[in-house]
Amino acid sequence: MVIRSEVLVLVLLLGSAVRSFKLDELIKYVDSHEEEYVQALREWVAVESDSSDVTKREELHRMMDMVAEKLRKIKGTVELVDIGSQQLPDGSSLALPKVVVAQFGSDTNKATVCVYGHVDVQPAKKEDGWATEPYNLTDINGNLYGRGASDNKAPVLAWIHAVEAYKALNLDLPVNVKFIIEGMEETGSNGLDAMIESKKDSFFSDVDYIIISDCGWLSKRPALTYGTRGNCYFFAEVEGPKQDLHSGVYGGTVIEPMTDLIGILDTMISPSGTILIPGIREAVAPFSDEEWKMYQDIEFDVESYRTKMGVEQLMYSNKVELLAHRWRHPTVSIHGIEGAFSAPGSKTVIPAKVIGKFSIRQVPDMDPAVVEKQVSDHLHAVFAKRKSPNKLKVTMIIGAKPWLADLKHPLYHAGKAAVKKVFDMEPDLIREGGTIPIARTFQDVTGKSIIMLPIGGFDDGLHSQNEKMSRYNYIEGTKLFIAYLQEVSQIKAT
Repeated sequence: MVIRSEVLVLVLLLGSAVRSFKLDELIKYVDSHEEEYVQALREWVAVESDSSDVTKREELHRMMDMVAEKLRKIKGTVELVDIGSQQLPDGSSLALPKVVVAQFGSDTNKATVCVYGHVDVQPAKKEDGWATEPYNLTDINGNLYGRGASDNKAPVLAWIHAVEAYKALNLDLPVNVKFIIEGMEETGSNGLDAMIESKKDSFFSDVDYIIISDCGWLSKRPALTYGTRGNCYFFAEVEGPKQDLHSGVYGGTVIEPMTDLIGILDTMISPSGTILIPGIREAVAPFSDEEWKMYQDIEFDVESYRTKMGVEQLMYSNKVELLAHRWRHPTVSIHGIEGAFSAPGSKTVIPAKVIGKFSIRQVPDMDPAVVEKQVSDHLHAVFAKRKSPNKLKVTMIIGAKPWLADLKHPLYHAGKAAVKKVFDMEPDLIREGGTIPIARTFQDVTGKSIIMLPIGGFDDGLHSQNEKMSRYNYIEGTKLFIAYLQEVSQIKAT
């Protein structure tokens, strides 16, 4: 009996050593291929895959072909899925970029993860204020500058490189891995929701978990993301005269649509940031003591945050309050007015019709359908009090729900373990103030558990000038993905 126990201990120790050795070997492989990985990112960044510019659609198609080819080279089963076309304002139609789906492994004894990413980008021009050419990846002091470097081309490549490392070393993937990579995320993921719905009983039928790496860290400490805000985007249209008027000829004799619009928009939020629309704040889920403590422990420098934005004062000076209002409270933001004069110089015009554009970020337990009615009722009520002869029309054009994961789910325990292995520290557990609608779509349509596992830096400048991905985050992030696949493989066994 003693001999058997000693043998069992020896077997367990040997098994542990083998797993550790394999991870070390994979990490060495990644380190030795760093320049190759940077070159792959350089080639991807060179493609102007701007999904908002229809004149660059061919570039977007080329980008999707490059993704498919990259996956085929490492022996994946790859398919380019046609998701139809989009209607343009002139009535014509344009083919949407195909969605790349791929599969590595189909072992029914293993868990199956599906990695989501996108390879389209925001517009970028050197004259917008870039220090470098945005589509020419430029390495400066360990930072790789280029449009799409962090959002989301490097994370997609890191996942592909993670799978490739296992295969290059003839090591079995610890889990089956699927990919779903799109090319229209920056403009609303046109056609993707319908595709996910159509494949929920086929491509997604054997998927256990979905991983999204389309977000970033809050500080220099690695992070796991467990929530995002939703978004309700509104148009408030005020229409008056049948045409624009000269303010010198007609000013003082008509009730101007712009005056009405500014007046009603001003009733939605106070100077201190309090939302004044009835029912909005009351719908927010209570802030628990446990959540407060978690925010308190997060690594975040309020003063650095203020300085980075270049403002004199923030709405909140306390870290917990600031993070709470960034992540788990709703906001009202007014974005612009269509129809108003905005060109350089002066123009004494009274616009006949103006459209105010604003959004309200959604948090649990808000419901976009309820918010739509609350906003419409409020604006019509205050407009009625003005007794204006003009006409008001309120339309919600986007109604994206918030997403929130369970931090006690094994996916997050696996994430903590992987971060510990690669970075030798505990991750911050954070939420995103922005909206990633695909997370809620995956949750509602497939019913699968989701984790957001970011590798982007807190200062990567997503959507801004001089977007970058550091070499450190790119390479160490690849190692994190490798370790995470191993950790996830243990979930099904337990």
